[in-house]
Amino acid sequence: MNGSAYSKNNTNGVATSPKSQDETTDINRWRLRDVHGEQTWHYLETDEQVRAWPQSTADRYHLGLSVNLPTLPSPKTPLDSVHNALSFFSQLQLPPGNWACEYGGPMFLLPGMVIAWYVTQTPIPRPIAMEMKRYLFSRQNPDDGGWGLHIEGESTAYGTTMTYVVLRLLGAHEEDKRMIKARGMLHQLGGAVNSPHWAKFWLAVLGVMGWEAVNPVPPEVWLLPDWVPFAPWRWWIHMRMVFLPMSFIYSTKFVFPSNPLIRQIREEIYTEPHSSINFASHRNNISPRDNYHPKSWLLTIINWILVFLWNPYLRTHSLKKWAEDWTFNLIQHEDKNTDFADLAPVSAPMNMLACYLREGPDSYSVKRHRERLNEYLWMKKEGMLVNGTNGVQTWDTSWLIQAVVEADLATDPKWKPMLTKALEFLEDQQIRENCREQDICYRQQRRGAWAFSTKVQGYTVSDTTSEALKAVLMLQHTPGFPILVSDARIRDSIDTLLTMQNASGGFASYEPTRGSEYLEYLNAAEVFGRIMVEYDYPECSTAVVTALRLFSTHDPSYRKADISKALDGALIYIRKSQRADGSWYGSWGICFTYAGMFALESLASVGENYGNSARVKKACEFLIGKQQDDGGWGESYKSCETGVYVQRESQVVMTSWAIIALMVAEFPEREVVEKGVRLIMGRQRGNGEWLQEGIEGVFNKSVMISYPNYKFTFPIKALGMFARKYGNPAIF
Repeated sequence: MNGSAYSKNNTNGVATSPKSQDETTDINRWRLRDVHGEQTWHYLETDEQVRAWPQSTADRYHLGLSVNLPTLPSPKTPLDSVHNALSFFSQLQLPPGNWACEYGGPMFLLPGMVIAWYVTQTPIPRPIAMEMKRYLFSRQNPDDGGWGLHIEGESTAYGTTMTYVVLRLLGAHEEDKRMIKARGMLHQLGGAVNSPHWAKFWLAVLGVMGWEAVNPVPPEVWLLPDWVPFAPWRWWIHMRMVFLPMSFIYSTKFVFPSNPLIRQIREEIYTEPHSSINFASHRNNISPRDNYHPKSWLLTIINWILVFLWNPYLRTHSLKKWAEDWTFNLIQHEDKNTDFADLAPVSAPMNMLACYLREGPDSYSVKRHRERLNEYLWMKKEGMLVNGTNGVQTWDTSWLIQAVVEADLATDPKWKPMLTKALEFLEDQQIRENCREQDICYRQQRRGAWAFSTKVQGYTVSDTTSEALKAVLMLQHTPGFPILVSDARIRDSIDTLLTMQNASGGFASYEPTRGSEYLEYLNAAEVFGRIMVEYDYPECSTAVVTALRLFSTHDPSYRKADISKALDGALIYIRKSQRADGSWYGSWGICFTYAGMFALESLASVGENYGNSARVKKACEFLIGKQQDDGGWGESYKSCETGVYVQRESQVVMTSWAIIALMVAEFPEREVVEKGVRLIMGRQRGNGEWLQEGIEGVFNKSVMISYPNYKFTFPIKALGMFARKYGNPAIF
């Protein structure tokens, strides 16, 4: 491979302007395939293929094309608005019964995948390469030419370095004016030597940076006994699943063979000639813009010991081999337990590279990885990106069901077919068995659970299982819906949820907390916060609380004492985690608005409301104080980074969260809530949709991520609740 990475195959339908940087595919040739929730985009090369596979309404919507849905009667009441929204959103339901969407936002996902493809000599089809280029350029900061950690963030060394390098691999010319501007910004940030640890790892693999610049990732850590307080099985699942293949690759010191393009990139991303750089001296360099979680003094000392003592003098060949063999064994467990989809798109390309190095380019593992990586790709109007997981299928489908039930429309014949298909999807996606050798690979019990995306991906999440369980129970106890998930399978869900509670009473995300928060002293990622261990979350805790309570109304005798104890503990956590100003910090949505909605629902489940609870009253006063003159709420992602509420213009999704919170808290002033309802209804389009506004989600405090279907599910829920509470009055 001597140049850019894309495969120059049949290019029928590719539109090319006189300047190569402006080339694009024919967006009318893209199709989304969904098989049991496994979603992949396909570009149709021939006219015969186009005729045989027409574009669906969902395809056209996700691609930003006209969907040609009718203009509906102007809504007068909240339920009119809900019916209009469902008229639109039901057209986006896919054949298995789920909804799809972009799950983008982070800018560091696509580069890792492209570099992994490049160094494993995996051809990138030209339509994909072109659309990835187009997406990356569309997200370039128009002022300084750089890229950030996420799509709304300021330009950083991480975002700018990785995006620049990958654009070059995808065929962008170094003299393209946008690349010149990007290079200027990168040089202002100090060049690639000031990028964080994960970027330096990929640059070393690619051969544009020396491994001496990469702080150690020793696979020997995986040989530590489980009782060691910092053994990696205690880390948060995403951190350990990244560290696992990263440590294997680090130990091999693999470098992709140099070629003319690699040599050119070496001279473009630094502020001095590549040959003159002492990479070892830049091991701890990082741009101030990227240094969200500075390396601790302890980690700095450990890295020094590893670099200057352990690696050169104490690390024997037999120990190195033992560590590499064991880490690869764990990689194989992860691949088998997910059918090579792996947890997420940071670790998945690394796992593919590890398999490439150990088993060879023609091995089944590499071939299967290449196939499964396609599920992370998402095509939209601006081009092709990499999603944060292989989708949000189960999560979004569960919320839609609940929203319709909250609106008291589940028995409406118009929406019953849609809901029945959604129930069938959830039944199909329930995980029926635990992982093979789950103790060896440190996996959480999962029988009866639901994964965030699909059961094949197979990672249970406490709130996804809870929300899916609630959706199933709601429909299966509504007259006219089939009983698809048996009582025994529902009890399996409860059994798994009860294993996920922490000693604090709160619930974490993927598994109970296994290590001390002091492990954050070993956080080597630098750009993320709260990444080393699991934490308690008001959102996850509330999801479990409400699921357990709903379950107990239908099956009151099953594990009654255990459920009661779990509920008591979770509510103690919810109360303790409230801040002095009445708010709760949100870790999965932005931010205080999102967490407040969940926490107040927990308190409402035990009868605490505005009239009888000082803490609920304080929480409502916090929210009311953030309402804007137009009646809405809008919270910036900066709240997540700083831990202090930062306002932005009103957003439909956040307004929905706020008024849901006020209604479950039984806030008495209807006009406050009604102002929010008016804003939501006023922004609805004539065909029933709402347009995308600001980014909604977050993880690890500093990375924002999109949940585009929230602009349907939460307004539907909020408007439906208002109609049930106040009799569906005319608003317009």
